[in-house]
Amino acid sequence: MKPASPGNGGVLFSLVWGSLLNLDQEAASAGCRTAGCTTDSSKEKMTDILIIGAGGVGRAALYKCLGLPEYFREICLASRSLAACEAIRAETGRGEVRVARVDASCRQDLVGLLRQCQPRVVLNAALPRHNLPVMEACLEAGCHYVDTSAPEPDAEGYELFSYRHQLALADGFRRRSIAGLLSFGFAPGVTNIFCAYAAKHLFDEIHSVDILDCNGGDHGRPFATNFSSVVNIQEVLQPAVYWQNGLWRQVPAFSTHRRFSFDGIGSRRMYLIYHEELETLAARLRGLRCMRFWMHFSRPYLEHLEVLHNMGLTSMKPVNFQGLPVRPLQLLGRLLPPAAELAGNYRGRTNIGCLFHGRRQGREKTVHIYNVCDHQACYRETRSHAVSYTTAVPAVLAASLLLGGQVAAPGLYLPEDLDPDVMMGLLPRHGLPWKTSGEAAWAAADGAVPPAAGEPGKAAGKQGVSQEAR
Repeated sequence: MKPASPGNGGVLFSLVWGSLLNLDQEAASAGCRTAGCTTDSSKEKMTDILIIGAGGVGRAALYKCLGLPEYFREICLASRSLAACEAIRAETGRGEVRVARVDASCRQDLVGLLRQCQPRVVLNAALPRHNLPVMEACLEAGCHYVDTSAPEPDAEGYELFSYRHQLALADGFRRRSIAGLLSFGFAPGVTNIFCAYAAKHLFDEIHSVDILDCNGGDHGRPFATNFSSVVNIQEVLQPAVYWQNGLWRQVPAFSTHRRFSFDGIGSRRMYLIYHEELETLAARLRGLRCMRFWMHFSRPYLEHLEVLHNMGLTSMKPVNFQGLPVRPLQLLGRLLPPAAELAGNYRGRTNIGCLFHGRRQGREKTVHIYNVCDHQACYRETRSHAVSYTTAVPAVLAASLLLGGQVAAPGLYLPEDLDPDVMMGLLPRHGLPWKTSGEAAWAAADGAVPPAAGEPGKAAGKQGVSQEAR
């Protein structure tokens, strides 16, 4: 193989970006035609569930649905890539699964598919930016709806506190007598349910919640993301926003970290970041004084991200290259390995949960509720890694609640709106056992520590990865 020259690099850049433009042009010209299922018959046929998205979450969701025939007998998997859907169907060995091509950003395309497939419920495993078009299509077609995260309607930036876009559709869902279950992944999703369960059974008042999301696994790649690279990188580079003493506060990205010991993983450094479930939970937990979200990042991840950020490759602001408008982060996303391709080589475990502190019957109390998930065990069951698996399972269970009539009233619901006992009972039976510990505690802080109670966070400075954080 010849070493790449600057000229060859320019050609490669043009080819990759040209493929991006071709995809966009295909979506504009062909994607907004009425989509269609490929089945034994072209006739319209009612479907129990339509899964939109053929990435890691969509794949895991299909496998789990196939294991619940009492709810999901007629299943359709749809994506912009029909070939991806066909490959997953072949992988399962279940030829009765219907597949379809659909552009999840195009309401016309979505409505056409929904009218043809007639799903009772739509499980949206596509990107967060597609939440609103899929919801609007469900409104028009009269289908129940489930997704796994908050919407990101702005293509150029990551929007904090974005649930208002979805909740604005609540009256429409009620008028159509359909229900939408929002953010029923793991984080957000199960973490919300852990909070509702703790408030119902374990505490009279919850004073602090630290949501801990630790992926202790290794996929063997120098740099890759476990889900959409655009969403992941935009999310973690935001100022770290958290709730304290009745106010939203922020500190610069990666500036605040502490060490924690995790069951099944060991000690890991955790970084304070913003995550969408804080928006709704902070307003609903009685007596709450502080709520934060912490995530683990490996040293190689941070080092690569710092270089990419300093080079301007984490920006969604278009730049001109040979007369073409290029979004650097979108290009980077096409160059990185697809998240679903990481699954086969992933080793290790995830540990995701909530650390609570509060009062019960007049006494101080600390409880950690969490799940440990093994990447290889998830791959053996669903050909997906644990990040996709833990996101897909709660969404499938949420869809089963809708089909089983356990969400009686129409409207929109967040995970904490439902009785937590139902999901807490279902999770262990479907691959996500949870544990509780009354002895969880932060290890000795190594470096920067979170602001103490009552201390305001500093204004966020220039976004980027600080040297101190590494």
